[in-house]
Amino acid sequence: MPNENSELMQRTDTPWSRREATHLLWRTGFGASAEEINAAATIGLDKTLDRLLTPQLETEEFAKADSLLRQAAFDSGAILDLKVWWLHRMTSSANPLVEKLTLLWHNHFATSNAKVDSVPLMSAQNDLLRRESLGSFLRVLHGIAKDVAMLVWLDSNSNRKRHPNENFAREVMELFSLGVGNYSEHDIQEAARAFTGWHVRNGEFWFNTIQHDTAEKEVFGKRGNFDGGEVVELCLEHAACPRFLAFKLLRQFVEQSPPKEHIAALAARIRHHNFEWSPILRELFSSRLFFGTEARQSLIKSPVELLLGAIRQLKAKPNLQNVARLSAELGQDLFEPPTVKGWDGGRLWISSTTLIQRANFATALLKSNQLGTASFAGTSIDDDVRSFVELLLARDLSPEAVAELQQYSQSQTGDSDSRRRSLAQFIMQMPEYQLM
Repeated sequence: MPNENSELMQRTDTPWSRREATHLLWRTGFGASAEEINAAATIGLDKTLDRLLTPQLETEEFAKADSLLRQAAFDSGAILDLKVWWLHRMTSSANPLVEKLTLLWHNHFATSNAKVDSVPLMSAQNDLLRRESLGSFLRVLHGIAKDVAMLVWLDSNSNRKRHPNENFAREVMELFSLGVGNYSEHDIQEAARAFTGWHVRNGEFWFNTIQHDTAEKEVFGKRGNFDGGEVVELCLEHAACPRFLAFKLLRQFVEQSPPKEHIAALAARIRHHNFEWSPILRELFSSRLFFGTEARQSLIKSPVELLLGAIRQLKAKPNLQNVARLSAELGQDLFEPPTVKGWDGGRLWISSTTLIQRANFATALLKSNQLGTASFAGTSIDDDVRSFVELLLARDLSPEAVAELQQYSQSQTGDSDSRRRSLAQFIMQMPEYQLM
């Protein structure tokens, strides 16, 4: 097993360039405009990480829209309006990594409004995940154990002293902290007793002392009069916990199928930093592992990453209700993951149907009047091809592929703006555009 100084987590020696900046911004946010990529390429890796990992002040315009959209969701009680609020944050916030991490933990602690049926409760959970996105996994795991949406989702009110309900105890081990194979059924049964009485009353967490089992329990071979909080601590102390989280982070930010040595290298840093995300992520996002050749263009974009990435790359101002609906059709319905396991993602994002829908989205976006004009600045066909390939694909194409793009652009009729839109549309329908 690699030690904490594993070469995988050592700082990259790859020279910083626009291509490296693009890789970092795509993975830590939802696409990036040419101006954002140029800015990151200019200031360097360390200052870019400082900006990503340090909360930035939002603009007055963003804050006003954020407040209005959130209030609209509370007033209507419609989950679609809450989806629009979050999509606006992902598209326009000065803190894209915070929103990307919030989405990661939303999938990790998968909770669906289909059962919770409450905009305030779903938004409260979303706030918790966002608040600790650059903070502490210790705090978020303790917080989620008392989160009302989660308690409703996993039927915690039926967890009573005489009839323990194992739902939350099972998920906190299997899906939230340890993974399958790192606990026994006995551990689940005993942990369920520790969570008895963790109920909801009047829309708030309520410790129902009458229904709490105060007898001795045995979890992971340790005995004591454990309550739920102490079981959470036992999970955090378990050797499997940092490995489980390392796997989740690597799948999100680095590679679809991380090998054991990569998991072990990152897990060592997670334990070293005691589950504090900012230093862990700084090391990961500046590591040889993150910037390695194998990591480039190796992840399939999720529906949200694809849709919002295109919007941000082309400076579009689309109807976010339509974006929310299309994301759901493509398989990623915000606030309504399919099961307690969340979205599996990866290759499952792509099917013959969703690939056509993704292509149709590109067509509709490029034919709309919702695009920023700066996206289409260019001086020649060769310049257009170079610019769009770099902005939309950020990879080297074969001379044959470049020639095909040039020929396609030359064959288009209409003015230069129309020709460039057609070129961008063609590139966005290429298989390479599905990757980041």
